[in-house]
Amino acid sequence: MKDTQNWVERLRREAEECRLISRLATNEAKRESFARLASMHDERADELEKLIASGELSGQE
Repeated sequence: MKDTQNWVERLRREAEECRLISRLATNEAKRESFARLASMHDERADELEKLIASGELSGQE
């Protein structure tokens, strides 16, 4: 990926995919696992966005 913002967008997309899989899963353990993965992806994206906003990351690699 060329810049940090692309990573943020990728994490958000992957979080959405995990939420979809979680909703469609017929097994409770899989639903919970994919819901946790979605949450983790969202947290990483939030952390990157905060770093970009703080100026610690310029948004470019």
